[in-house]
Amino acid sequence: MPLIPGVLPFSMVAGIAAVQVGFTPLESVMFSIIGYAGSAQLIAAQLYGAGSPLALIVLSSLVVNLRFAMYSASLLPLFGGVPTRARWPLAYLMTDQAYALTMGRPDTETDPVPYYAGAAVPMWLTWQTGTAVGALLGARIPPEWPLDFAVPLSFIALLVPVLRTRPQLLAAAVSGAAAVAAHGLPFRLNLILGAACGVAAGLWAQQAERRRAGAQA
Repeated sequence: MPLIPGVLPFSMVAGIAAVQVGFTPLESVMFSIIGYAGSAQLIAAQLYGAGSPLALIVLSSLVVNLRFAMYSASLLPLFGGVPTRARWPLAYLMTDQAYALTMGRPDTETDPVPYYAGAAVPMWLTWQTGTAVGALLGARIPPEWPLDFAVPLSFIALLVPVLRTRPQLLAAAVSGAAAVAAHGLPFRLNLILGAACGVAAGLWAQQAERRRAGAQA
């Protein structure tokens, strides 16, 4: 629940962006329901408004959302006993927040599926509500209101509590530095680069700790 205030302004920005490029409010809401994808919705709306070809819009959205492939791979061991037909709605509901909360759940939560659903469903409802509000308000919200600033704040609130080991801290620092250094790359590729660098740094640090522990033993 504390994350919802950070998600709501972001979803409103997505609704506003869709209307500003020519979508009707109804089309904006349906676009959000079908393409429930956060940042990719903003990029798709911008490319659509610029008259980009459909193939480029789809490809750009896929690139921005490549991080969900990594999320899914790490969640698979938790959902191994879930039938395939039930994984489809779980995959559709995936967000950065739901993933982070599930991976950082308390030890007392032994069943990850309802815990994941309990995090994902409120996020979906919040996002669709905010998108609808943004689509209806359209350009009435003053542009000087920094609604999009709430997005990184919500991610920081998710990240900090789960950084408990030195490999995790190094991975976070390296990924953040790489993403910021490469912010000029198109299609938000700096996020993918930052994620890859963070994974590599975290694995290196983890292996170094194992070698150190083995040498001491």
